[in-house]
Amino acid sequence: MTLMDHLATRSSRMKASEIRELLKLLDQPDIISFAGGIPDPALFPTEAISDAYASVLGGAEAGSALQYQVSEGYLPLRKWLAGQMGKLGVACDEHNIFITSGSQQALDYLGKLFLSPGDTALVTWPTYLGALQAFNAYEPRYDRLTPDGGNMTPSAYHAAAAAAGGKVKFAYLVPDFANPTGETLSLRQREAVLDLAGELDIAVIEDAAYRALRYDGEGVAPILAIDCARSGGIENARTLYCGSFSKILSPGMRVGWVCAPRRVVERLVLIKQASDLHSPSINQVAMHRAAEAVFDRQVDKLIGAYRERRDDLLGALEANMPEGVTWSRPDGGMFVWVTLPEGTDATAQLARSVKEARVAFVPGNAFFADGSGRNTLRLSFTLADKRAVSEGIPRLAALLKG
Repeated sequence: MTLMDHLATRSSRMKASEIRELLKLLDQPDIISFAGGIPDPALFPTEAISDAYASVLGGAEAGSALQYQVSEGYLPLRKWLAGQMGKLGVACDEHNIFITSGSQQALDYLGKLFLSPGDTALVTWPTYLGALQAFNAYEPRYDRLTPDGGNMTPSAYHAAAAAAGGKVKFAYLVPDFANPTGETLSLRQREAVLDLAGELDIAVIEDAAYRALRYDGEGVAPILAIDCARSGGIENARTLYCGSFSKILSPGMRVGWVCAPRRVVERLVLIKQASDLHSPSINQVAMHRAAEAVFDRQVDKLIGAYRERRDDLLGALEANMPEGVTWSRPDGGMFVWVTLPEGTDATAQLARSVKEARVAFVPGNAFFADGSGRNTLRLSFTLADKRAVSEGIPRLAALLKG
């Protein structure tokens, strides 16, 4: 017997992130990578963040910023976020905001809060890989969430969950510029998700990590805002909104949040107290100052830069990809989703692409709860400058033609 023979059963469901592994390729200077869905560090508001830390550490708040913090999070930041949610149509206050160490921690905590072994989580096919990793530790089964409607009725969902020994607990989705597909749900689709959640009497986890990065078209109300309008306010809502500063200001500061009914926040606080007590105090204080100073200006800056990179990537795909290859045309976010002809294995193509073309991408099957979608792949354009696109996409297209 070894220590590994004594691990909890849940550990068998914890797998390394294919994306995290692919990020290691960025250290190889001759690799052109469309793999990592990460912001461009050259666009970080480093001066504003530096000023924020200097101001905090050089001022009257230095002691409290280096001290323990309440588990809910830094009060001025929570108030600022409540104001931001109000602009999105969600009337709430600081008691509805819970600060997390990035929105990834929020997903982990929500999985812990709702899922018992054998319970069912509804997710889109494909869905965000990080969500699957967060939920997997709590040993759920997955069923397909189809915002456009499908063959599954509420009674069929309930029956399938009961047959697996559990209940349907929540629907998880990224409604704006989804990771990995780049797709955005229409108002009708968002309402359909809420209708289904109401019939099933389950929560909706709305992952809004990319919401601010819209390049074209009119924004659609968050699911939480629609829910609040229907139910009479946030305390009656079933939607739990997960936000993040990672894509706009800094992923390294690890500041995310949940906006939810107070009774849910109170439960999340208990999980936080048993986990890491609170997110780093100084990062919360500095993030509040930086957000107040530059948030809207930073969003505009990113939109200008990323829109151009998206357009360059879409143009290169149009000019180079062989017949039978299709791709999404996102209105925002960070990703383009590519579908190869049936029977093509994107994982096998990745091995060839890295070796022969020196181009990296993420195989799509990583984003499917059942491991399907082997003929799909994800391209990220946020780090793809004109040289990367003009050289990398023709190389990838030539490999696919072969």
